Amino acid sequence: MAEIRPFVSIRPQRGKAAEIAALPYDVYNREEATKEVERHPQSFLSIDRAETQFPLSVDMYDDKVYERAHDTLWQWVEDGTFLTEDKKCYYLYELTMNGRVQTGVAACASIDDYENGIIKKHENTRAEKEVDRIRHVDVCNAQTGPIFLAYRANDGIRRIVEKTKQGEPEYDFTSEDGVRHRVFVIREDADIAAIHEAFAGVDSIYIADGHHRAASAVKVGQKRRKEHPGYTGEEEFNYFLSVLFPDDELMIMDYNRVIRDLNGYSFKGLYREVEKRFDVEEITGAEDTRPKERGTFCMYMEGHWFSCHIRQEDRTPEDPVADLDVSILQNKLLEPVLGIRDPKTDGRIDFVGGIRGMDELVRRCEQDCAVAFAMYPTSIAELFAVADAGLLMPPKSTWFEPKLRSGLFIHEI
Repeated sequence: MAEIRPFVSIRPQRGKAAEIAALPYDVYNREEATKEVERHPQSFLSIDRAETQFPLSVDMYDDKVYERAHDTLWQWVEDGTFLTEDKKCYYLYELTMNGRVQTGVAACASIDDYENGIIKKHENTRAEKEVDRIRHVDVCNAQTGPIFLAYRANDGIRRIVEKTKQGEPEYDFTSEDGVRHRVFVIREDADIAAIHEAFAGVDSIYIADGHHRAASAVKVGQKRRKEHPGYTGEEEFNYFLSVLFPDDELMIMDYNRVIRDLNGYSFKGLYREVEKRFDVEEITGAEDTRPKERGTFCMYMEGHWFSCHIRQEDRTPEDPVADLDVSILQNKLLEPVLGIRDPKTDGRIDFVGGIRGMDELVRRCEQDCAVAFAMYPTSIAELFAVADAGLLMPPKSTWFEPKLRSGLFIHEI
């Protein structure tokens, strides 16, 4: 059963949360992160991406970058920018985007649950991408970006969430992208015990977003265990910072594909290949360019949109990975026709989050690509089915919105 613990959070003073809270570190490239810190010097990117405090001549993975992250974090604790909670608490983190509300429990999850499969993955991680966050966590002696976890909705947890949200929020602000953020502190011992007990009855928890952050936090915990062979399991390095959301409140957006060339095909030649594999019709209305149901994707090239329907004989419900729309597109068209054998490494394919809209696919085709594919979003049920089967999704299968902000909760290890 899942071990989801309250923790002593380091968090912003009430009046500073809006300025500090930042999108996850990996949303930005170095130039974008630097500009963001120039506009907002107290953005948490000053810590999460401490290379923003150095000239470009300094390598972003230089030892002194991580040392600066450590020093800035603990300076902000010392000068009162951050406060340290006086007891172990849970927190509610509510995000409202376009009128849709999702509320998660900020807590610490167990690295043992990650290792033994209670916390389930649906993506592979790459060791080279983990190294940076391993060093960041280890040098800062703290986890600074929460892992986005999901669980099947639980009435016991929901009752405490609803009760807590009747009180006054600790933070309440709207970020520049229009997302409203509210945080509530769960301090009552009875509520803390009830949440702990409710999660103990949950047999599966799923990583929705943040696979590399999770893997990095776990590896730091394993490193600390080796450094402390007499560890008891109660030490904070045995747990990692998370926000856990019920599945019925989450929304996955489409994650779309753009290809840089037609692999030697003409417009008509590629159309004929698509028509052999899918049921195709041209789209005339702009409102129809975003797929409206599972089993449908839309294709754009040379100023034309087409709706493409997956044929029933190509569905494989017994295999939750092969039955994903993104898998069928990859296996029936992108690889055999367009030559995209490994979408993780092939430079001819790029991925565009659905938050950017269909106009971005048109723009990319006018700028540097030849064809775009707009997908219907993978569902949370499909994600759970893949993870429950111990399988992995193709890369870039899910895009979660809104993104959790870093800097609202910090877990010292």
